[in-house]
Amino acid sequence: MSEWDDVTDWMDRYRTAWTTNDPGDIRALFTEDAEYRYNPWDEPVAGIEAIVDSWLEGRDEPGDWTFEWHPLARDGDTVFVEGRTAYRNGRNYRNLWVIVLGADGRASRFTEWYMKEPDEHGAG
Repeated sequence: MSEWDDVTDWMDRYRTAWTTNDPGDIRALFTEDAEYRYNPWDEPVAGIEAIVDSWLEGRDEPGDWTFEWHPLARDGDTVFVEGRTAYRNGRNYRNLWVIVLGADGRASRFTEWYMKEPDEHGAG
């Protein structure tokens, strides 16, 4: 078993939840008391039901985006993932995710850092 198997599994399940927007798929990602930060300076969305509600409120629709990722580093249960999200409307983002995974494969903390890519004219 690779040190990244649990991360790959979690990322696959995250992509599934992102695609389906199914509350059960979202719940399967996080512990009951998880904290989700859309920006590192934000107060966390705390607790699984609040995370599900927040996710569904700001959901992306299937087919509106593509996502690629690769692992950057790991420090025990904390993993760092770099990604790129491209939306069909032309918005593209670079992502850094900091995820704390438990032994059960669910995240207890998730923090998203994202930066909009400049468009072809250099505007951000």
